[in-house]
Amino acid sequence: MCDSCKEKKGKFYITTPIYYPSAKLHIGHTYCTVATDAMARYKRLRGCDVMFLTGTDEHGQKIETKAKEAGITPKQFVDNIVEGPRGVKDLWKLMNISNDRFIRTTDEYHVEAVQKIFRAMYEKGDIYKGTYKGKYCTPCESFWTESQLVNGKCPDCGGDVVDAEEEAYFFRLSKYAQPVRKLLTETDFLEPRSRVNEMVANFIDPGLEDLCVSRTSFTWGIPVDFDPKHVVYVWVDALFNYTTALGFLNGAHDDYEKYWPADVHFVGKEIVRFHSIIWPAMLMSMGMPLPKKVYGHGWLMLDGGKMSKSKGNVVDPYLLAERYGVDALRFFLLRSFPFGSDGNFSNELLVSTINTDLANDLGNLVSRTVAMAQKYFGERLPAAQEADEAMDAELIALVSALRGKYEEQMEHFAFQNALAEIFKVISRANKYIDENAPWVLAKDETKKPRLARVLYNLLETIRICGALLGPFMPATSAEILRRIGASESGWDSLAAFGVLRADAAVTGGDPLFPRIDIAKELAALEELQKAAQAPEKPAVETEPLAEEPVDFDTFSRSDFRAVKVKACEAVAKSKKLLRFTLDDGTGTDRQILSGIAAFYKPEELVGKTLVAIVNLPPRKMMGLDSCGMLISAVHTENGAEKLNLIMVDGRIPAGAKLC
Repeated sequence: MCDSCKEKKGKFYITTPIYYPSAKLHIGHTYCTVATDAMARYKRLRGCDVMFLTGTDEHGQKIETKAKEAGITPKQFVDNIVEGPRGVKDLWKLMNISNDRFIRTTDEYHVEAVQKIFRAMYEKGDIYKGTYKGKYCTPCESFWTESQLVNGKCPDCGGDVVDAEEEAYFFRLSKYAQPVRKLLTETDFLEPRSRVNEMVANFIDPGLEDLCVSRTSFTWGIPVDFDPKHVVYVWVDALFNYTTALGFLNGAHDDYEKYWPADVHFVGKEIVRFHSIIWPAMLMSMGMPLPKKVYGHGWLMLDGGKMSKSKGNVVDPYLLAERYGVDALRFFLLRSFPFGSDGNFSNELLVSTINTDLANDLGNLVSRTVAMAQKYFGERLPAAQEADEAMDAELIALVSALRGKYEEQMEHFAFQNALAEIFKVISRANKYIDENAPWVLAKDETKKPRLARVLYNLLETIRICGALLGPFMPATSAEILRRIGASESGWDSLAAFGVLRADAAVTGGDPLFPRIDIAKELAALEELQKAAQAPEKPAVETEPLAEEPVDFDTFSRSDFRAVKVKACEAVAKSKKLLRFTLDDGTGTDRQILSGIAAFYKPEELVGKTLVAIVNLPPRKMMGLDSCGMLISAVHTENGAEKLNLIMVDGRIPAGAKLC
């Protein structure tokens, strides 16, 4: 058992960051989650009791703004991205992510716990009320001082910042500057080590400033329960997810004592500052144990720049996984880029990696070995086998040492190096085939025992390599072990050569990874990605909102009329539109389409009396004529926007605005 598992009596707790669902996730998010999954699967292979957490960070001004632009509530907006088709949960299911728990910061138990945490730090004196004045980046949801800006822009995303001033609560981050500095410089809490110098030199030594932890300029967040005009801002809400997901200060789960502190948080280097400075300081304030390690991995770069939703230069993991297979994409991400450093993503590198490593080396070894075993011996190898130490020793020694070398690299999160060790053995096994020429041995009946041993050595090599590939390519690993009839693939069995039964039974199958025509594929892939990144045409044809004022004479010509709803139904392929059939008193039914599906169910409106303007010119929406406009009003109720149709048999809420 690994040292970390012994330390925690068999427990291992690992997390991804919680991702911000302001748009669909891209390959960079997938990279981090696949790496975390590989580590979790490796620890399970080692015999650890693993807790693997991932999730989404769902509050903030950016989401509130995007939801408003989409004409839906913030909760509906995040629900669509997290739970909806091809959303976050669908992506992790597609990528075969084995998380044990998924947290959303809109989960009621998390909201409950964060309010208690905020109050506890306030009562301790570590949170106080003040006024924030400085620079703010909306896409990153980050405040910056003038000195932290780069050429007047946000240092993280390079976008514009705006002046901001508002009442806010602050966390006394400066109080914990020295304990955090000591943590970073005197322990291995933060890796890679290069990140430590960056944090200390750029943030701590220049003077750690207190941190804004509440906002009043937007409402989409967890209310501060003792001062409800404030919402908890980003990092108290987001960072404590790692503990609330285990049941800290809530009753949803009961394994905080079992799994906390975390063994490692995997995060992108852009949020290392928050996890290595703010997070330990907040835990110190709460008197809680610190996580054992924060590991800040590098970025996937595209055309020399970081992939970013805000920049729009992203690669769709769905497209790649569906075209090349999930395991091929998982393998490529962890084989091609050192986890602690930046990596340059390209379609050519992806396709050539699949061809070289998976089709030529791994796939070829498995296919050739299984095919020869079937061809020369049928269902099973014979038990009578003849070794040749001179010919076999090098391969056996290399395979026997593989688990130890692989373990050393995995314990340091060096996924690329662990895979390199496996592929050294695979390459040697392919060479072993050529050296022993089974097709020549098969021609001489007296050499059949030697042939059987050559094939056995190859199958046993494949067993150990195939099992160690499991954390990276779980489905492929299982298929390889099935084809060679391997019933033993546990951790202990991977340190010994000769575990596979001598009379192993093999099963054929299609190539694991067919070769790809690189030139044709690159052209096809470029076209697919262009199509995927093209802006979507609006699903609903609507007139733009007029900015110019309407004079009274024009307004007075509007024919406001009470109308009775005879029928109401959703419009196919539209998330917003309802189709009304109305009795307007003329004896002829009137059809009006209205974008209020987010607020009302069609059946709720049948029989209601509404107000409509009936003398507007018809307009096309989703190919249907809309002859008029229903009048509605927006008002605020318990801090949330509500939409009310103005009904003759009802009333308009106080303070409502016509829309």
